[in-house]
Formats: sequence, C-alpha cells, structure tokens
Amino acid sequence: MSGSNSSVPGSDAKLEAASPLSFTVHTMPSPGLDDAARRTASGRLKMLLILAVCAAPVIASYMAYFFYRPEGRTNYGELVDPLRPLPAALPLSDLQGRAVEAKSLHGQWLLVVVAGGACDTGCEKRLWLQRQLREALGREKDRVDKVWLVDDAQALRPETLQAVSQGDPVTVLRVPREALAQWLSPAAGHTLEQHFYVVDPIGNWMLRAPGDPEPARLKRDIERLLRASAGWDRAGRP
Repeated sequence: MSGSNSSVPGSDAKLEAASPLSFTVHTMPSPGLDDAARRTASGRLKMLLILAVCAAPVIASYMAYFFYRPEGRTNYGELVDPLRPLPAALPLSDLQGRAVEAKSLHGQWLLVVVAGGACDTGCEKRLWLQRQLREALGREKDRVDKVWLVDDAQALRPETLQAVSQGDPVTVLRVPREALAQWLSPAAGHTLEQHFYVVDPIGNWMLRAPGDPEPARLKRDIERLLRASAGWDRAGRP
C-alpha cells in the first residue's frame, strides 16, 4: 500500500538470526620448505639413477666375462682377482724425462710390455708380437693402445726406438721398477718382463698372459674382452 512501510516488524532481527554464515581463516602450511625438500630428494634420486645407468654396462660386462662361463669356454691368460687399479701416483715419465700423469692412460684398453731400455732379443720379440696382436684385431684395433714400460734408466737403442715409432707408435714410458712392482707382478717362477699385461680403459690391470704366449689364444682373450665391453667402451680416449 501507498505510503506504508513494506517491512514486517522484526524481520531484520529474524534475518540476522537466520544468517549463521561466517568465515574462519586457518593458518596454512608454508609451501616453500616442503617444495624445497621434495626438490632436493628428487634431485638426489635422479642423480643416483643416472649413476646406476652409467655404471650398469661396465658392471654387466665384467659380470659376463668373469662369472658367466658357458661350458667349454676358458680364458687363456690369468685373470687378476681382485682387479688392481693403476696407481694415480705411479711415477711415469716420457723419454725426455717429463712427468706423465697415470690417468692419461685411461680411456683405452692397454696391451703392456715391460722391459729395460737395452731391449734384448726377448723384448724385441714381445714388442713385435704386441704390434701383430693389435693389427690382428682388425677394425677393433683402435680400442687398444700399445704400451712399453721401461723399468730402468738405460737409453733406448736408435734402431729399437725407430721400430716402435713406425705405423701406430708404441707409447714408451719410464717407471722405476720398484714402483711398478707395486702394481704389476709376474707369475711364480717368472720375471716381470716375461708377460703381457692387459689393462682395461678404467685403469684396472685385469689379465696377465703366460710367458712366451701362444698368439692365437691371447688374441681370443683380447677379443672376448672387447666384445664384453662393446656397450660402454669406444675407440679413442675421452
């Protein structure tokens, strides 16, 4: 009706009483600390997974070579157990007397000969066989380096130095015999100079050939090692 108040007396009070809606603000946990912890844990997990993936081929290849031996399969050379890592402090030097870091030999399979600088007939035979073995590996030969460790202070004869410098040269390094004996060792009844020593790309001495070895059988050992490491080792140093 005109001029009348449309409000019902007491209606405002009833509305207020019927409106219990209210908001309560609770303290929320800070997301910063939890997120940081989650990121740290996730980063560590990813790093462990990466390390595991990188190490798996190496571990698998050694497991296959050392422990999985189908019937009838035997290695010719003597496996070194446990493996003997190349000492970081091994005092190596080149023929000019300059110090050479041991870690510079990492990254390739090494076929190692030990002999004095005078290089007698036996030394010459082993250096020749070292070259022939590497060449016989065909396209896999670039994964193997030839190394001659000279364990005395005698000068190399010019003709010997010329021979080991032809084609793919031999890496010739001097090392005191006493220091070398802390890493390599001969079989009972033999001298250090009578063997070939096989070193893996990580720097582990892991196989010793018999004195005066049969070339074909030693070659098969090397080929097996190269096949076992085909998934993680490539030609050339990193």
